[in-house]
Amino acid sequence: MPMMNFRTVMIAVLLCMPVMSCMAQLNDEEAAMLAWIDSREPKALELIEQLVNINSGTMNHAGVRTVGGILDGELADLGFDTEWIELPEEVDRAGHLFARRNGDRGKRLLLIGHLDTVFEPDDAFQTFVRDGAHATGPGAMDMKSGDVILLYALKALSEVDALAGTQIVVAYSGDEESPGSPLAATRRDLIEAGQWAEIALGFEEATVDDQAEWAVTSRRGSSSWRLEVTGRQAHSSQIFSEQVGAGAIFEAARILADFYAEVRGEEYLTFNAGTILGGTVVDYDSVQTRGEAFGKNNVVPQRAIVQGGIRTISSQQLEWAREAMRNVVARHLPLTDASISFSDGYPAMAPTEGNLRIQEMISTINRDLGRGPMPAVDPSRRGAADISFVAPFTDGIDGLGGRGGNGHSPEEWLDLESVPLAIKRAAILIYRLSRNGN
Repeated sequence: MPMMNFRTVMIAVLLCMPVMSCMAQLNDEEAAMLAWIDSREPKALELIEQLVNINSGTMNHAGVRTVGGILDGELADLGFDTEWIELPEEVDRAGHLFARRNGDRGKRLLLIGHLDTVFEPDDAFQTFVRDGAHATGPGAMDMKSGDVILLYALKALSEVDALAGTQIVVAYSGDEESPGSPLAATRRDLIEAGQWAEIALGFEEATVDDQAEWAVTSRRGSSSWRLEVTGRQAHSSQIFSEQVGAGAIFEAARILADFYAEVRGEEYLTFNAGTILGGTVVDYDSVQTRGEAFGKNNVVPQRAIVQGGIRTISSQQLEWAREAMRNVVARHLPLTDASISFSDGYPAMAPTEGNLRIQEMISTINRDLGRGPMPAVDPSRRGAADISFVAPFTDGIDGLGGRGGNGHSPEEWLDLESVPLAIKRAAILIYRLSRNGN
């Protein structure tokens, strides 16, 4: 899966458009699936409402399990072997729902959703509210609608007896919004499924604007860094002297300024200093990302801590950025010292030729549905997601969910009219991948 520059991907998409417009239209089974989806639209929307009204904030383990239990029953009815994957008690997460069909036809497919939301039981935003084709609710867009779209796409295949013989793994994680640690434990089963799969399909919300409906062929990875700086505590009247030096806060400021001047600039690379504390005494909780600092105007500070995040389009870009940051940190103002450490988070979903081929398929399907092409969206418009954990092993696309906005906020909304369209696109894509595999 060689990585392609995003501009190269876009050029390739444009070159492919005339070819895609001439490709096959819907066959009888696909047309039958579309008719069934239209007839079941009210049921799909009812299920979204039901799931949204169940609080499943990441730390509400009972709620996550309840949502998983409903989907478990639906998948079992479709002939999937279902399993609730428990996590070690110390991880403090609810677990994951996996479902499998062990056939031998078509591509090996991994379908990805998640059961949790960012809204815990004490949040004021708890209820699904519908106003015509517009609905608000916690997780309505991110991503309980996507979970239902995934399910109903499989139901549509089942209605035309097209699930028989397929080889599919459905992975609904229970902690996507706040992954438990260590990631080696909480994402083990997802990664193993990605190593098995030939194609992964993510059902996070769609990207739609006035220009196009977009396919997500790449996402930037997200990880964190922590800078710790020390200086020599002394009376401030002697700062900058040979005996006292610059102090910890000036050194921290120097490092951040050099990050901005020397590391910033590569396309898709961003890094942010989220918190900074400095003084003679610093108490910082990296888990809660909060703390306290004490210092005086007439005392040179002896300690500073900065914690931040970094987003990159590939593992190569991440390693380059980390090395560049280490080089900056290694230079010290007089009588100061500093170290930087990095913590892995979500890997990047790099743009690849394989991802582009799947994007071409979904673009063709969108045309077959009487709509326009679906080009690849700029990865800077999308955040990290679970599909990134399997991207190093398999081709894939994301953004197969419904259209909405204001995610992670009390104004989160869902366009209900986008749901049947998303089900149709996903159903035909899964159908074609499970038939001829290309």
